[in-house]
Amino acid sequence: MVFPQIPAFAGAPGVIRLVGHRGARGVLPENTLEGFEFALKTGVDLLELDVTATRDGVVVITHNHHLTRSMVRDANGNWLQGAEPKVSALSYAELLRYDVGGLDGASAYGRRFPDQAFLTGLRIPRLADLLALLQQPQHRGVHLLLEIKSDPDLLADTAARQALVEAVVSDVRAARMQPRTVLHSFDWDLLADCQRIAPEMPASYLTQLPENTDDAGEDSSKAVNPVAGCTVLDLPDRVAAARGRFWCPYYLDITPQSLARARELGLVTIVWTVNAPEDIERMIDLGVDAICSDYPGRVQRLLLTRGLHWRSD
Repeated sequence: MVFPQIPAFAGAPGVIRLVGHRGARGVLPENTLEGFEFALKTGVDLLELDVTATRDGVVVITHNHHLTRSMVRDANGNWLQGAEPKVSALSYAELLRYDVGGLDGASAYGRRFPDQAFLTGLRIPRLADLLALLQQPQHRGVHLLLEIKSDPDLLADTAARQALVEAVVSDVRAARMQPRTVLHSFDWDLLADCQRIAPEMPASYLTQLPENTDDAGEDSSKAVNPVAGCTVLDLPDRVAAARGRFWCPYYLDITPQSLARARELGLVTIVWTVNAPEDIERMIDLGVDAICSDYPGRVQRLLLTRGLHWRSD
């Protein structure tokens, strides 16, 4: 199958693509419409985001399976206390009671992003809300790297996992966004469901080798990512064998040799999440197809200083 999504993410002479991670997490609250709008205004045409579903089956944009006290406030503006509610246990109406406009600077997660703006009154959006925004004429060239979050508690619940994929695909199809959407996950079994249910959207295989430490304040994906025992050089072949079209390695897990192998296999390679200038420089030197970053402006400026760009037009 010829996928119209691929050229938007594939590098070209003089071009390394730029993906705004959760919008522009280093600058504005992640996975919010405000964060996505900011990224779009700065010339970012590729957006990475995370989705799961509420108790009543509404697909929403959020990374963690629980509302995390480091970034969620209650209706009174207080940081969450006690048990962190699970998104899948809340209705969408209940979810709207919570504010996700800022980070608790005293938390380990908040300390990672000291420059993120602190806003009030932001809500976890529905996937449908972002898809509606992208129907506006000025955003018709924007493409999505849409990560479906796999709940480790539901690995044996085939029906629930399939229902999540079907709900996500239904939203994308209702907005006629299939030609601009890539389905993306650490859970390769879930991606097999995606390929079966939505063959018109290519699959993007995330990888992170187990020896790399998890990021503070974020759900780990190691329980669902089947790469234990692999080497860096194994990963492109395993992705290709699974009929993936995109390989998305953690930036510390890519080498010139593994990138060359990915190219031989026809894979588009997107590295995540690259924030430090020296790491961005190294990815530019490698010549990856795309760089996913919390700080899109840093990538833009470093590309421009090299005489490169993130757009081909």
